[in-house]
Amino acid sequence: MGFLKIALGILLISALAFVALTVFGEWKWRGLTESLMDRLEVAKLAPNAARFDAQEIQNLPPVVQRYFRAALRDGVPIVTAASVDHTGMFNMGESVDNWKPFTSLQRVVTRRPGFVWDAHIKVLPGLGVRVHDAYIAGEGILHPAMLGLFTLLDLRGTGEVAEGELMRFFAEAAWYPTALLPSQGVLWEAVDEQSARATLTDGALALTLTFTFNAQGLIESVRSEARGRTVGGKIDMRPWEGRWSNYQERDGMQIPLTGEVAWLLPPEEGGRKPYWRGTIQSLTYEFTSVRQLPR
Repeated sequence: MGFLKIALGILLISALAFVALTVFGEWKWRGLTESLMDRLEVAKLAPNAARFDAQEIQNLPPVVQRYFRAALRDGVPIVTAASVDHTGMFNMGESVDNWKPFTSLQRVVTRRPGFVWDAHIKVLPGLGVRVHDAYIAGEGILHPAMLGLFTLLDLRGTGEVAEGELMRFFAEAAWYPTALLPSQGVLWEAVDEQSARATLTDGALALTLTFTFNAQGLIESVRSEARGRTVGGKIDMRPWEGRWSNYQERDGMQIPLTGEVAWLLPPEEGGRKPYWRGTIQSLTYEFTSVRQLPR
Protein backbone atom coordinates (compact mmCIF):
# COMPACT_ATOMS: atom_id res chain seq x y z
CA MET A 1 0.00 0.00 0.00
CA GLY A 2 2.84 2.36 0.89
CA PHE A 3 4.54 1.62 -2.43
CA LEU A 4 1.31 2.41 -4.27
CA LYS A 5 1.01 5.78 -2.51
CA ILE A 6 4.60 6.62 -3.39
CA ALA A 7 4.05 5.66 -7.03
CA LEU A 8 0.85 7.73 -7.22
CA GLY A 9 2.67 10.64 -5.61
CA ILE A 10 5.46 10.44 -8.18
CA LEU A 11 2.93 10.31 -11.02
CA LEU A 12 1.08 13.32 -9.62
CA ILE A 13 4.28 15.33 -9.21
CA SER A 14 5.38 14.37 -12.74
CA ALA A 15 2.01 15.39 -14.18
CA LEU A 16 2.08 18.74 -12.37
CA ALA A 17 5.65 19.35 -13.54
CA PHE A 18 4.66 18.60 -17.14
CA VAL A 19 1.70 20.98 -16.92
CA ALA A 20 3.97 23.67 -15.47
CA LEU A 21 6.51 23.14 -18.28
CA THR A 22 3.74 23.33 -20.87
CA VAL A 23 2.34 26.59 -19.46
CA PHE A 24 5.81 28.11 -19.16
CA GLY A 25 6.67 27.00 -22.70
CA GLU A 26 3.53 28.62 -24.11
CA TRP A 27 4.33 31.85 -22.28
CA LYS A 28 7.95 31.89 -23.48
CA TRP A 29 6.99 31.02 -27.07
CA ARG A 30 4.36 33.75 -27.14
CA GLY A 31 7.03 36.28 -26.22
CA LEU A 32 9.36 35.04 -28.98
CA THR A 33 6.50 35.21 -31.49
CA GLU A 34 5.59 38.77 -30.48
CA SER A 35 9.22 39.80 -30.86
CA LEU A 36 9.36 38.39 -34.42
CA MET A 37 6.04 40.05 -35.31
CA ASP A 38 7.33 43.39 -34.01
CA ARG A 39 10.48 43.07 -36.13
CA LEU A 40 8.33 42.27 -39.18
CA GLU A 41 6.25 45.42 -38.70
CA VAL A 42 9.33 47.61 -38.15
CA ALA A 43 10.80 46.40 -41.48
CA LYS A 44 7.58 47.22 -43.33
CA LEU A 45 7.91 49.80 -46.12
CA ALA A 46 5.32 52.21 -47.49
CA PRO A 47 3.37 50.88 -50.49
CA ASN A 48 4.36 52.15 -53.93
CA ALA A 49 1.01 51.70 -55.69
CA ALA A 50 -2.66 51.96 -54.74
CA ARG A 51 -4.48 49.60 -57.09
CA PHE A 52 -4.03 47.05 -59.84
CA ASP A 53 -4.23 48.73 -63.22
CA ALA A 54 -4.62 46.26 -66.10
CA GLN A 55 -2.47 48.50 -68.30
CA GLU A 56 0.66 47.50 -66.34
CA ILE A 57 0.47 43.89 -67.60
CA GLN A 58 0.17 44.68 -71.32
CA ASN A 59 3.82 43.90 -72.07
CA LEU A 60 4.00 40.69 -70.04
CA PRO A 61 4.09 37.21 -71.64
CA PRO A 62 0.56 36.11 -72.67
CA VAL A 63 0.43 33.32 -70.08
CA VAL A 64 1.19 35.82 -67.31
CA GLN A 65 -1.33 38.34 -68.62
CA ARG A 66 -3.91 35.56 -68.57
CA TYR A 67 -3.05 34.79 -64.95
CA PHE A 68 -3.52 38.35 -63.73
CA ARG A 69 -6.79 38.74 -65.62
CA ALA A 70 -8.04 35.50 -64.04
CA ALA A 71 -6.73 36.24 -60.54
CA LEU A 72 -7.42 39.97 -60.13
CA ARG A 73 -10.34 42.26 -60.75
CA ASP A 74 -9.26 45.49 -62.43
CA GLY A 75 -8.84 48.16 -59.76
CA VAL A 76 -8.43 45.78 -56.81
CA PRO A 77 -6.30 47.46 -54.11
CA ILE A 78 -2.72 46.32 -53.53
CA VAL A 79 -2.31 43.89 -50.61
CA THR A 80 0.08 45.27 -48.00
CA ALA A 81 -0.31 42.54 -45.38
CA ALA A 82 -2.23 39.37 -44.62
CA SER A 83 -2.99 37.11 -41.66
CA VAL A 84 -3.54 33.44 -42.48
CA ASP A 85 -4.76 30.55 -40.31
CA HIS A 86 -3.84 27.06 -41.54
CA THR A 87 -4.57 23.49 -40.57
CA GLY A 88 -2.92 20.49 -42.14
CA MET A 89 -0.32 17.77 -41.89
CA PHE A 90 3.47 18.05 -41.65
CA ASN A 91 5.86 15.24 -42.53
CA MET A 92 8.51 15.07 -39.80
CA GLY A 93 10.32 12.05 -41.26
CA GLU A 94 13.52 12.54 -43.26
CA SER A 95 13.69 9.03 -44.78
CA VAL A 96 10.40 7.45 -43.64
CA ASP A 97 7.13 9.41 -43.76
CA ASN A 98 5.89 10.55 -40.35
CA TRP A 99 2.88 12.82 -40.86
CA LYS A 100 1.65 14.84 -37.87
CA PRO A 101 -1.24 17.35 -37.66
CA PHE A 102 -0.48 21.05 -37.31
CA THR A 103 -2.22 24.37 -36.80
CA SER A 104 -0.58 27.68 -37.56
CA LEU A 105 -0.93 31.43 -37.82
CA GLN A 106 1.06 33.27 -40.47
CA ARG A 107 1.60 37.00 -40.74
CA VAL A 108 2.77 38.35 -44.11
CA VAL A 109 3.85 41.80 -45.24
CA THR A 110 4.42 42.35 -48.95
CA ARG A 111 6.81 45.31 -48.83
CA ARG A 112 9.51 44.81 -47.67
CA PRO A 113 8.71 41.13 -48.30
CA GLY A 114 8.52 39.13 -45.10
CA PHE A 115 6.51 36.69 -43.02
CA VAL A 116 6.35 34.89 -39.69
CA TRP A 117 4.87 31.37 -39.54
CA ASP A 118 3.98 30.32 -35.99
CA ALA A 119 3.01 26.64 -35.98
CA HIS A 120 2.10 23.96 -33.47
CA ILE A 121 2.76 20.37 -34.59
CA LYS A 122 1.11 17.69 -32.47
CA VAL A 123 3.69 14.92 -32.02
CA LEU A 124 1.90 12.90 -29.31
CA PRO A 125 -1.22 13.55 -27.19
CA GLY A 126 -0.31 16.51 -25.01
CA LEU A 127 3.14 16.85 -26.58
CA GLY A 128 3.86 19.28 -29.38
CA VAL A 129 6.61 21.05 -31.28
CA ARG A 130 6.38 24.80 -31.80
CA VAL A 131 7.95 26.14 -35.01
CA HIS A 132 8.96 29.59 -36.16
CA ASP A 133 9.67 29.84 -39.90
CA ALA A 134 10.32 33.42 -40.95
CA TYR A 135 11.86 35.93 -43.32
CA ILE A 136 12.41 39.36 -41.78
CA ALA A 137 14.46 42.23 -43.22
CA GLY A 138 16.65 39.89 -45.23
CA GLU A 139 17.17 37.31 -42.47
CA GLY A 140 15.86 33.75 -42.65
CA ILE A 141 14.82 31.95 -39.47
CA LEU A 142 13.93 28.30 -38.78
CA HIS A 143 13.43 27.45 -35.10
CA PRO A 144 11.52 24.37 -33.91
CA ALA A 145 11.33 23.72 -30.14
CA MET A 146 9.70 20.92 -28.14
CA LEU A 147 7.00 22.44 -25.92
CA GLY A 148 8.33 25.82 -27.08
CA LEU A 149 11.23 25.34 -24.62
CA PHE A 150 13.74 22.78 -25.88
CA THR A 151 15.32 23.88 -29.15
CA LEU A 152 15.61 21.16 -31.80
CA LEU A 153 17.19 23.37 -34.46
CA ASP A 154 18.02 27.06 -34.75
CA LEU A 155 18.98 28.27 -38.22
CA ARG A 156 19.33 32.00 -38.82
CA GLY A 157 21.18 33.96 -41.44
CA THR A 158 21.32 36.04 -44.59
CA GLY A 159 22.70 33.36 -46.94
CA GLU A 160 21.09 30.06 -47.91
CA VAL A 161 18.64 30.18 -45.01
CA ALA A 162 17.38 33.62 -46.06
CA GLU A 163 17.18 32.58 -49.72
CA GLY A 164 15.04 29.57 -48.83
CA GLU A 165 12.65 31.65 -46.73
CA LEU A 166 12.32 34.38 -49.38
CA MET A 167 11.58 31.56 -51.82
CA ARG A 168 8.70 30.47 -49.58
CA PHE A 169 7.31 34.02 -49.51
CA PHE A 170 7.53 34.22 -53.31
CA ALA A 171 5.89 30.82 -53.93
CA GLU A 172 3.07 31.63 -51.50
CA ALA A 173 2.31 34.91 -53.28
CA ALA A 174 -0.59 33.04 -54.89
CA TRP A 175 -2.33 33.94 -51.59
CA TYR A 176 -1.58 37.66 -52.04
CA PRO A 177 -1.35 37.88 -55.85
CA THR A 178 -0.91 41.65 -56.20
CA ALA A 179 2.63 41.03 -54.84
CA LEU A 180 3.43 39.35 -58.18
CA LEU A 181 2.72 42.45 -60.27
CA PRO A 182 5.48 44.30 -62.14
CA SER A 183 4.68 47.41 -60.09
CA GLN A 184 5.73 45.42 -57.03
CA GLY A 185 9.14 44.67 -58.51
CA VAL A 186 8.58 41.23 -60.07
CA LEU A 187 10.14 40.56 -63.48
CA TRP A 188 8.50 37.97 -65.76
CA GLU A 189 9.77 36.05 -68.78
CA ALA A 190 8.01 33.38 -70.81
CA VAL A 191 8.99 29.71 -70.77
CA ASP A 192 6.17 28.23 -72.85
CA GLU A 193 2.39 28.48 -73.22
CA GLN A 194 1.76 27.10 -69.72
CA SER A 195 4.64 28.51 -67.67
CA ALA A 196 6.84 31.53 -67.00
CA ARG A 197 9.80 32.46 -64.85
CA ALA A 198 9.51 35.24 -62.28
CA THR A 199 12.36 37.04 -60.51
CA LEU A 200 12.14 38.79 -57.15
CA THR A 201 14.89 40.91 -55.59
CA ASP A 202 15.15 41.91 -51.94
CA GLY A 203 18.35 43.65 -50.91
CA ALA A 204 21.28 41.44 -51.86
CA LEU A 205 19.03 38.47 -52.62
CA ALA A 206 17.61 37.77 -56.07
CA LEU A 207 15.83 34.55 -56.95
CA THR A 208 13.90 33.10 -59.86
CA LEU A 209 11.05 30.58 -59.69
CA THR A 210 9.13 28.84 -62.45
CA PHE A 211 5.34 29.29 -62.29
CA THR A 212 3.08 26.84 -64.14
CA PHE A 213 -0.57 27.72 -64.79
CA ASN A 214 -3.67 25.52 -65.05
CA ALA A 215 -6.43 25.49 -67.66
CA GLN A 216 -8.16 28.41 -65.95
CA GLY A 217 -4.96 30.47 -66.10
CA LEU A 218 -4.33 30.29 -62.34
CA ILE A 219 -1.11 29.18 -60.61
CA GLU A 220 -0.93 25.38 -60.44
CA SER A 221 2.65 24.94 -59.26
CA VAL A 222 5.79 26.89 -58.37
CA ARG A 223 9.22 25.30 -58.70
CA SER A 224 12.84 26.00 -57.81
CA GLU A 225 15.74 23.93 -59.08
CA ALA A 226 17.64 24.43 -55.82
CA ARG A 227 16.31 25.20 -52.33
CA GLY A 228 17.99 24.41 -49.03
CA ARG A 229 16.64 21.23 -47.42
CA THR A 230 17.58 20.71 -43.78
CA VAL A 231 18.80 17.16 -43.18
CA GLY A 232 20.57 16.24 -39.96
CA GLY A 233 20.97 19.90 -39.09
CA LYS A 234 22.73 20.66 -42.40
CA ILE A 235 21.45 22.36 -45.56
CA ASP A 236 21.33 20.32 -48.76
CA MET A 237 20.28 22.10 -51.99
CA ARG A 238 17.48 20.19 -53.78
CA PRO A 239 14.71 20.87 -56.33
CA TRP A 240 11.53 21.99 -54.61
CA GLU A 241 7.89 22.49 -55.61
CA GLY A 242 4.67 23.94 -54.27
CA ARG A 243 1.28 22.96 -55.73
CA TRP A 244 -1.86 25.07 -55.29
CA SER A 245 -5.55 24.15 -55.74
CA ASN A 246 -9.13 24.81 -54.59
CA TYR A 247 -9.27 28.40 -55.85
CA GLN A 248 -11.93 30.71 -54.45
CA GLU A 249 -12.54 34.45 -54.62
CA ARG A 250 -11.47 36.60 -51.70
CA ASP A 251 -11.72 40.41 -51.83
CA GLY A 252 -11.66 40.52 -55.63
CA MET A 253 -8.82 38.00 -55.96
CA GLN A 254 -8.76 34.32 -56.90
CA ILE A 255 -6.59 32.50 -54.36
CA PRO A 256 -5.88 28.81 -53.62
CA LEU A 257 -7.13 27.53 -50.28
CA THR A 258 -5.25 24.23 -50.46
CA GLY A 259 -1.59 23.50 -51.04
CA GLU A 260 1.11 20.86 -50.94
CA VAL A 261 4.88 21.41 -50.80
CA ALA A 262 7.45 18.76 -51.71
CA TRP A 263 11.12 18.04 -52.29
CA LEU A 264 11.85 16.60 -55.74
CA LEU A 265 14.40 13.92 -54.91
CA PRO A 266 15.99 11.44 -57.36
CA PRO A 267 14.34 7.99 -57.64
CA GLU A 268 17.07 6.31 -55.59
CA GLU A 269 16.18 8.64 -52.68
CA GLY A 270 12.44 8.06 -52.91
CA GLY A 271 11.42 10.53 -55.60
CA ARG A 272 8.94 13.30 -54.89
CA LYS A 273 8.64 13.78 -51.10
CA PRO A 274 5.75 15.96 -49.87
CA TYR A 275 6.30 17.44 -46.41
CA TRP A 276 3.54 20.06 -45.99
CA ARG A 277 -0.15 19.79 -46.81
CA GLY A 278 -2.33 22.62 -45.65
CA THR A 279 -5.68 24.32 -45.98
CA ILE A 280 -6.49 27.95 -45.24
CA GLN A 281 -9.15 28.23 -42.54
CA SER A 282 -9.27 32.03 -42.42
CA LEU A 283 -7.59 34.85 -44.30
CA THR A 284 -7.63 38.57 -43.57
CA TYR A 285 -6.08 41.20 -45.85
CA GLU A 286 -4.82 44.73 -45.33
CA PHE A 287 -4.80 46.97 -48.40
CA THR A 288 -3.12 50.16 -49.58
CA SER A 289 -4.88 53.38 -48.72
CA VAL A 290 -4.19 56.68 -50.49
CA ARG A 291 -2.84 58.14 -47.24
CA GLN A 292 -0.09 55.47 -47.14
CA LEU A 293 1.36 56.42 -50.53
CA PRO A 294 4.55 58.49 -50.59
CA ARG A 295 4.07 62.10 -51.63
